[in-house]
Amino acid sequence: MFERRLYHHIDFGLLAAILALCAIGLSQIYSATGGWTAIVETQIVGILLGTVALVVCLSIDYRTLADKSHWIYGAVVVLLIYVLLFGAVRGGSRRWIDLGAFNLQPSEFAKATLALVLAKFLGDSRRGVVSNVDLVIAGAVTAIPLFIIAKQPDLGTAATLIPVAFAVAFVAGMPMRLLGILAVVAVLAAPIAWRFALQDYQKERISTFLDPAQDARGAGYQQIQARITVGSGGPWGKGFTEGTQGQLRFLPVAHNDFIFSVLAEEQGFAGVIVALGLYFFIIMRAIQAAQLAKDRLGAYLVLGVLASFTFQVIYNITMSAGLAPVKGLTLPLMSYGGSSMIATLAGFGLILNVRMRRFTN
Repeated sequence: MFERRLYHHIDFGLLAAILALCAIGLSQIYSATGGWTAIVETQIVGILLGTVALVVCLSIDYRTLADKSHWIYGAVVVLLIYVLLFGAVRGGSRRWIDLGAFNLQPSEFAKATLALVLAKFLGDSRRGVVSNVDLVIAGAVTAIPLFIIAKQPDLGTAATLIPVAFAVAFVAGMPMRLLGILAVVAVLAAPIAWRFALQDYQKERISTFLDPAQDARGAGYQQIQARITVGSGGPWGKGFTEGTQGQLRFLPVAHNDFIFSVLAEEQGFAGVIVALGLYFFIIMRAIQAAQLAKDRLGAYLVLGVLASFTFQVIYNITMSAGLAPVKGLTLPLMSYGGSSMIATLAGFGLILNVRMRRFTN
């Protein structure tokens, strides 16, 4: 548990940057939803619960959590199966457990859980060089939650598990030639996936990304409006709560998937630079935490959590700028979403945990 002497080793700079992005996101959600709404209240609750989760994950030694990671992983998989069978359906997807006042999305917690269990498996100090058998087992451990989440269907969240597995496996010693082989297999499998794996709406999103004008009022609408919203902000933006695209609801789900577009419109290029600077600072401090980790377990854990976070940040921002197909991937720390906020802050609790305990035995 937390020792008072460890207090001085907490990375308060990283913590401040995390909370700053939460505050910026909350203000933009307030603007995008038209003031003090139930959505804003839910986001506040998510931040508060996420802060509690961060403190819990910070307080318990990450090595203790890693020793119990197989139980945590099993619990998450059970929750995912429960969601697939009995979860609440919204927008054609079955992703949530309805708890009355709160909807729990277990898939959000699969990312940090996967990082924890893979870090334990591949970073155990008693193990030698990672073997092909180790990689096959790690792949199977990743595939189980990935395929369950994809069946909900939620390909966006499922995709965030892939960077976790690759990051941990890469630093554990996965041969570069294997990466090349997997890349070739992915390219060759793409036509098959297009024909048999992707659903019609997913194919439509990809095709309209290449040419949004072909369905400007349908599948391409979000893509076009996102570009307009980002471009209309100019250098200094239109001002807080003064954005026309977000305020007048031209941009769908602005408080969720496209919160970055709302920021760009209201705060302009200056606001974008501030947000990007905070994200860059967080990523670099997390990398430093991995470098300072006292053992391989800690380093692998940090990089696994960070890989999913970084992938999601990059994809959402490029999507908001119209440079990637529209996908239901929120912007961590800023977008609306209680489960996402709690899971993200819990993940950073693990990162802070590793850095804080770098001097312990």
